[in-house]
Amino acid sequence: MAMRFFFVVAFAVAMTTSLALSVSSAEADERSTAAAPASRSRGTYSLLAQNNPRGSMTCDRFPRVCRASGSPGPDCCRKQCVNVVSDNQNCGQCGAKCRFGQACCGGRCVNVMYDPKNCGGCKKRCKKGSFCQYGMCSYA
Repeated sequence: MAMRFFFVVAFAVAMTTSLALSVSSAEADERSTAAAPASRSRGTYSLLAQNNPRGSMTCDRFPRVCRASGSPGPDCCRKQCVNVVSDNQNCGQCGAKCRFGQACCGGRCVNVMYDPKNCGGCKKRCKKGSFCQYGMCSYA
């Protein structure tokens, strides 16, 4: 019985040590990847990224990638596919960010908290004669 307990404890220590070493080596790989050029970086993640043929297909080199089904949008901004008609980080054009309380509606930043034509969201109109306050029609 004592021998079995000893083996269980030894196994647990060995597993803990191996996990700790793999985590610390992964952190070291991340640090070396950030400091070293991509051609000399080592590790599983960089190996997979180098051998992934679709990983190098960015929209700045292949604009048609953004028009594929499942793409976030048809426009390319900073190597990412976006929809400049509805993206708050690229509203109307690349890099045009909407402020807090605003949403990108039709390529324009609109204050959805007080705009009666876009109250609480794009194309949510308040009824005639009512107003938009805090994103709700005729609040109060």
